[in-house]
Amino acid sequence: MTELTAAAKQTAQAWIDDNLERLTEWHTHIWELAEPAWREYRSQQWYVELLRSEGFEVEDGSAGMPTAFSAVWSNGEGPTVLTYAEYDAVPGNSQAATTSEAPREGLTRFAPGHTDPHSVLGISTLAGVLATKRAMEEHGIAGTIKYTGEPAEKMHGSKVVHGLRGYYDGVDAIVSFHPFYMLPLCNTARWDTQCGAYYSKVYSFVCDHPETWQISSADPNSPIPASHSAARAPGANVALMQMYSASRTMLDSMLPASGGWSFSDAILSDGQATADNLPQRVARLQFSWRTPDIEMAEHILKVLDRNAAAAASMAHCEVEERWVARSRPGRTNHAMSTVLFSNLEEVGAPSYGPEAIAVAQEVQRSLGMEPATRPFLAETEQLISPQEAERGLREHMPAWQRNWTSDDYVEMSHYAPLVRFYVSRPALQPVEGAGPYPSWVMNALGGIPATIAPTIVTAGKTIAGTFLDLLTKPEVLAEAKREFAERVEAEPMPALLPADFEAPIDLPWPDYSGEGEHRHW
Repeated sequence: MTELTAAAKQTAQAWIDDNLERLTEWHTHIWELAEPAWREYRSQQWYVELLRSEGFEVEDGSAGMPTAFSAVWSNGEGPTVLTYAEYDAVPGNSQAATTSEAPREGLTRFAPGHTDPHSVLGISTLAGVLATKRAMEEHGIAGTIKYTGEPAEKMHGSKVVHGLRGYYDGVDAIVSFHPFYMLPLCNTARWDTQCGAYYSKVYSFVCDHPETWQISSADPNSPIPASHSAARAPGANVALMQMYSASRTMLDSMLPASGGWSFSDAILSDGQATADNLPQRVARLQFSWRTPDIEMAEHILKVLDRNAAAAASMAHCEVEERWVARSRPGRTNHAMSTVLFSNLEEVGAPSYGPEAIAVAQEVQRSLGMEPATRPFLAETEQLISPQEAERGLREHMPAWQRNWTSDDYVEMSHYAPLVRFYVSRPALQPVEGAGPYPSWVMNALGGIPATIAPTIVTAGKTIAGTFLDLLTKPEVLAEAKREFAERVEAEPMPALLPADFEAPIDLPWPDYSGEGEHRHW
């Protein structure tokens, strides 16, 4: 390590230590907002205003997405490094930052909450960005930091759009962070096995002409085009149910029995809660599927498209199709994984102090458990090398499978050398015979400052150190770019959506009602 790089890293790490109280306050603010996908208005605006106050040039609502942003700060001609914030929460997961199960004050348990949590993802990367900026200023390091706001990550919503619109063009290297979510990916970086393909599509069944269902049955003397006593069109709800039932029934024919895939659905509401005796005019069904490769994803797509056409025909509807996401599997970059993990080793794994332990023990008491002396999952305070994590990951996969699970960072990996890394979030050690902890426990621990601060410190310092290596060591960046070019040439993988694809922000996604702080679900 050069003297310049070492001194710059010390400056960056000191900035994070000195600003930790402010960082945790920022995190609490985003965590409490907990806005769902495509509706993260206040979370996004907070980032925009904060970044502008820190000297960044910020495009508000980048790529036509109102809750996205793109921020740039430059200290002269040099490499461009990029990371990003996420801030969408998940409906149905409201949890207060307490040691017992309870929704946040004033909201029902069906309101959104941060589960991963994306709140700490964003504040950790922000910490890394601002610490890097401070070190670049103090030590005269040239280069550019690019920081994007990525809404609707749970739907793979924004990164494909930012990519198609050129927001990642000209970037030399990308660091992608996520709080740990499944072993062995805890305090490590991905090596060979990246996330796979992800497709998500909304099928809207529209019954615009119910009066043409059975014209001969209409009463010629009725002023209503189709009398209430006449035969009625089945309507959109029937189409939705036919589509849902057929697709769920055909799962075994759509997907193999192994391979780490998943198939999820959501019904979107257009306000049809009143049960009138008219045919339902619109019903929307979203299917999302994760597969190891594109071939499997395309097979599922063909089955769903056929099912939608058949369901619409049966119920006297038209079907409108709208893509939400269509993501490629990720690209590996060993050079990036190596430089990042060396920085993670230098920083060290998170450590949970007495205050965090006391919080965890109180959670255990609230569940009727005897509090443990060391309540946190052992792996959350340990490092695991990318190669060892890879070995553990492959134990759960068939030999033919190249990718596992899905996350939308994969789209970014097709524009520049990228590393995907994980730092532990607070998770408790299972108690023998008690079964897994309820999901609210991890959600709550993600919102309590004492338990979430170690994630921010470790991830922020790791990102800053990696950025400073890339900015001050030309040979490191050159090797990452050489490997990226080699992998692209060996396996071209063009984008799966057209360049003019627009984010589906206008669909009836879950939202808050009410004004200001008086929110209701």
